[in-house]
Amino acid sequence: MTRHPLGRTAVRVSELAFGAAGIGNLFTPVSDEQAAQAVAAAWACGVRYFDTAPHYGLGLSERRLGDALRGLPRNEYVLSTKVGRLLDPVPTTGDDLANGFAVPADHRRRWDFSAEGVRRSVEDSLNRLDLDRIDIAYLHDPDDHAEQALAEAYPELERLRAEGVLGAIGIGMNQTGLPARFIRDTDIDAVLLAGRYSLLDQRGLVELLPLAEQRQVAVVVGGVFNSGLLADPKPGATFDYRTASEELLGRALRLKEACGQHGVPLRAAALRFPFGHPAVTSVLVGTRSAAEVEDAAAMLDHRVPDALWADLKERGLLPADVPTPDEES
Repeated sequence: MTRHPLGRTAVRVSELAFGAAGIGNLFTPVSDEQAAQAVAAAWACGVRYFDTAPHYGLGLSERRLGDALRGLPRNEYVLSTKVGRLLDPVPTTGDDLANGFAVPADHRRRWDFSAEGVRRSVEDSLNRLDLDRIDIAYLHDPDDHAEQALAEAYPELERLRAEGVLGAIGIGMNQTGLPARFIRDTDIDAVLLAGRYSLLDQRGLVELLPLAEQRQVAVVVGGVFNSGLLADPKPGATFDYRTASEELLGRALRLKEACGQHGVPLRAAALRFPFGHPAVTSVLVGTRSAAEVEDAAAMLDHRVPDALWADLKERGLLPADVPTPDEES
């Protein structure tokens, strides 16, 4: 699988990234065996970039990912995790489904973008992952903590990068304004942009992506299926984790119809679309089983002809000026 440099850093990421929220029991349980099989399938498909976070399953995702990667050549894969939520142990009081994860509620999340909190978060993640370094650390959803993230968390990440504990620094969000501010005001290496650059939502193109290209900041695009609507558009499908409106569902169905007329599955077009912009280095897909990983890899490898992109623009399903991938990419 093709790998691309992460901005100006020495880190190189595979075009397809393994999103490990699913193996942290996102919404429904996954067994240890299923989690290990999913990571093994990703490796067999050529995936060499794996993303996790303390938030995912109250640390379960990090522990499972660390277990699954153990024994594989450390210099051959890239691992990212996130800072901003510390996990404090508490007496178990039921499950964590209110936060989206089918795990015992034996920790509570605490927002902390202080320098001390960031260093503790990285140390805790290294312990759960059983690693001695992290390739990319993302500031995780600092929507309501922007000033502390800029003044305290980011400088501490710079210190950790200088110490060799981190290979690169990024910010991960599902909005574009604050990441654009970080690109302008800091020396971050990457943005993990969730849901804001897809066949249905090109808000990332207004400011963030051009700015990232100008500053040589890499963009990893998550949420290319917009939480499900572009994977399988049908009544009840979700867009940004809420039931999609009739207007969005209709548009997704028209996208599916157009793709089908060119012999391209909608999932394949959704996965390939972000690579039309030169700032995009990887697409991150949340997967929870070997079958889902293998499908994502096959879809990304599916040929998407130039004629499809032209047709989508002609039908008004994509803006006329949106950049699209080359046929051979």
